[in-house]
Amino acid sequence: MELSIVIPALNEEANIGELIPRLRQVIPQICSQYEIIVVDGGSVDGTATMARELGVKLLTGENGGYGGDLKEGLSAAQGDYVLTLDADLSHDPSFIPQMWRERKKADVVIASRYVAGGTADMPWDRRFLSLLLNKVFSSVLSLPFKDVSSGFRLYRASSLRPALLKAVNFDVLPEILVRCLVDGWRIKEIPFRYLRRRSGRSHARLWEFGASYLKTLARLWPLRNSISSAEYDERAYDSRLLPQRYWQRRKRDIIIELADGSQRSLDVGCGSSRILDGLPNPVGLDISVNKLRHVRKRGKPLVHASIDALPFQDGSFDCVVCSEVIEHLPADYQPFSEMSRVLRRGGRLIIGTPDYAKRSWQIIEWLYKIFVPTGYADEHITHYTKEGLVKLLEGCGFVFQKARFILNCDMFISFTKN
Repeated sequence: MELSIVIPALNEEANIGELIPRLRQVIPQICSQYEIIVVDGGSVDGTATMARELGVKLLTGENGGYGGDLKEGLSAAQGDYVLTLDADLSHDPSFIPQMWRERKKADVVIASRYVAGGTADMPWDRRFLSLLLNKVFSSVLSLPFKDVSSGFRLYRASSLRPALLKAVNFDVLPEILVRCLVDGWRIKEIPFRYLRRRSGRSHARLWEFGASYLKTLARLWPLRNSISSAEYDERAYDSRLLPQRYWQRRKRDIIIELADGSQRSLDVGCGSSRILDGLPNPVGLDISVNKLRHVRKRGKPLVHASIDALPFQDGSFDCVVCSEVIEHLPADYQPFSEMSRVLRRGGRLIIGTPDYAKRSWQIIEWLYKIFVPTGYADEHITHYTKEGLVKLLEGCGFVFQKARFILNCDMFISFTKN
């Protein structure tokens, strides 16, 4: 099935009676296989009866609230793409073909009231609160979007993980968006005109609405800033924290300098860092699908694999970079053996990892855990020193070339393969 349309509804009998026929006029213009799902959130009017008479798939909301109803509808959707919209006719069905045309450019398409060209015909108090909450969410969570609360969206079905959703009210909308962003999916806003509801009353209670949004904001902050987030490395490069930004940029400069003159390079554990952009003829490899999904926009060859089993022939590269990876792995020769195998004789291996012999690093790591608790925290399970790492790699057939440091504690060592 190409498309599922999910419509949460509460006491929307009159609006549903007009919306469904209009959808059936529009949707066949863009696809032939589709389903319409109405999730009735406990209506006391004839919403459920109207939906049955119109022959759509009717679900009875059992989780309570808009968020619970939306989650139920998303879980039941069978389409390759999922469209969500409100039942009150504030989302004009005639706009759907424009959203559909954007599906090849983004995994999530947001019909946005607040980007250039978008408008919102709504009462001043609702508009003020909506703008305020959108501004707060975008600022606190560093979201590159203007309208995080729009419910008019087109999703690639694989981008949705409804089982993880926690919010039960309208705050489920920014939660879905943040989860899609953390998972590395492409998100795009396009302007549209938000209309006043055709009949009935809004079900949003303004201050309850605001309180639930703020609660969800606090819950999403650790997720958005987690080291596992697709954008973590990229955001660190442009971080508001000056020490973090300096560190990321200095690291990139050092590695690119050490790799200078190479012909074909492999970045093992590339994440979403900017290092990949500066390496000669690079291939990026990572075990995290979400980070590869995010970094694909840069147009570099990417491979999903583990450092323990690199899917390349022997001697495929003359430069292998492995920055800030080995400290996250148990002490083992296998990763070094694999990097040696895919490296040509005379090629360069560049390893970046903290030097735990340095007291300065121990202090920095302690401070980092305090000020960036969602960062790597206790994920450094193997503590290397310069002397120990050089000895280990010399035992693997490498020759030490040079070492560079950031603040005399984060080391980047270049070796040559014998």
